[in-house]
Amino acid sequence: MRESHGSKYRSYRTHRTYWVRHPREKPVKYFPVSVASIQNLVVQYGSFVALNNLTVEVPEGCTGLLGPNGAGKTTLLKTILGFVSPASGSATVLGFDIRTQGREIRQRIGLMPEQDCHIPGMSAVQFVAYAGELAGMPKEQAMRRAHEVLEYCGLGEARYRNVETYSTGMKQRIKLAQAIVHGPKLLLLDEPTNGLDPRGREEMLDLVRSVSHGKGLNVVISSHLLPDIERVADQVIVVMKGQLRIQGMIKELKKIVGAPMDVELVEHSEAFENAIRAKGATLEELTHSRYRVTTSMTPIETGRLILAAAREADSPEAKVQVRGLVEAERSLEDAFLESIGAPSHHQAGGFQL
Repeated sequence: MRESHGSKYRSYRTHRTYWVRHPREKPVKYFPVSVASIQNLVVQYGSFVALNNLTVEVPEGCTGLLGPNGAGKTTLLKTILGFVSPASGSATVLGFDIRTQGREIRQRIGLMPEQDCHIPGMSAVQFVAYAGELAGMPKEQAMRRAHEVLEYCGLGEARYRNVETYSTGMKQRIKLAQAIVHGPKLLLLDEPTNGLDPRGREEMLDLVRSVSHGKGLNVVISSHLLPDIERVADQVIVVMKGQLRIQGMIKELKKIVGAPMDVELVEHSEAFENAIRAKGATLEELTHSRYRVTTSMTPIETGRLILAAAREADSPEAKVQVRGLVEAERSLEDAFLESIGAPSHHQAGGFQL
């Protein structure tokens, strides 16, 4: 909380959402603005249309940019940065026009590209400091910040080694460090877990979540790995064939119509199944002792019905014990497949586009 001396107003800041109130008035919520606004954007490479009349608002927070290879994700990032000129349409990033103010945009954006961008013969700290200078930082400040961000990214004493001696995971960390060294207002991450083993992937996702949620930096993370997006992002934008297919908060996209409840029992119980059906609820057996219960009531009321049915079915001969009770939700994979009209299916190790 912060308060100006002598002021009757107080401002409360939560994560990217501001509350302003008079001491005697009810708080009024002001919703965050977009970091990028894209209107009817068309980008072509010769006769190939990479972005086809794309219109989308990129909100504050951590946004996942999803789509299969060739969907137009990287082209969209390049266009936002001013590296690619659109054939038609318009877009603003952080309030700047992509057609006329590309330099201003790039000064305020950090980019972690998919491909390696290192300079052989330079140590990590030299390389990151150089990236800071390219963004307009004074030399001494850039070097000081380079040490700070490399330490933050987990490189420690390894920052004095030449970048060509680094492993794939360490090179990915350097790319993240050079993207945040100048304190950008928006961070663009293009396939940040590319080429990483499972442990390196988890560590990179932890770093991305720390940057976006711990440091409050606006992030757009482009990936074809749905589990990665689901792990770190708050909202998602799905692009296919250069067009917007679906957009929304992940928690909203994962909701199931009817708000069913998932219940887990210690053991399978036919008496519980009969008691649930006798109360007019629909029961779906997920596993031997897990069920999905659907009613026309609210989740709280459905939960009470489930507990009442468990008490009625419980007996000395057949004990009914509820181990877990949660509101059911689908995976982001299922939400994505529904948005493109494809049947749901699951693969070991996570779904890839």
